[in-house]
Amino acid sequence: MEEKGSDVNLAAHLLNDAWKSSFEAAAVISNDTDLVSPIQMVTIERGKPVFVVCPGKWQMAPDLERVASFKRHIHRPMLANSQFPDPIPGTTISKPRAW
Repeated sequence: MEEKGSDVNLAAHLLNDAWKSSFEAAAVISNDTDLVSPIQMVTIERGKPVFVVCPGKWQMAPDLERVASFKRHIHRPMLANSQFPDPIPGTTISKPRAW
């Protein structure tokens, strides 16, 4: 339930930001094919490149590969190596237990 509507929100902001020319290139970290149409609209109708980054061990969805300007996989070790230390030095900020 925590992710309810996240693909719709991402699509709406991607399209809105593209129409406002708020970016030169976008990166979408997802393997959700619900994002194919908005990515295609941004790349074709607005001429903006969209990098699609597929998280996890799965193969990128073929429909996403087709509309992406550039493609990349991001694997669990890459994500683990990119996190802040726990806790962040000089703060009381720590990761949620589920992480």
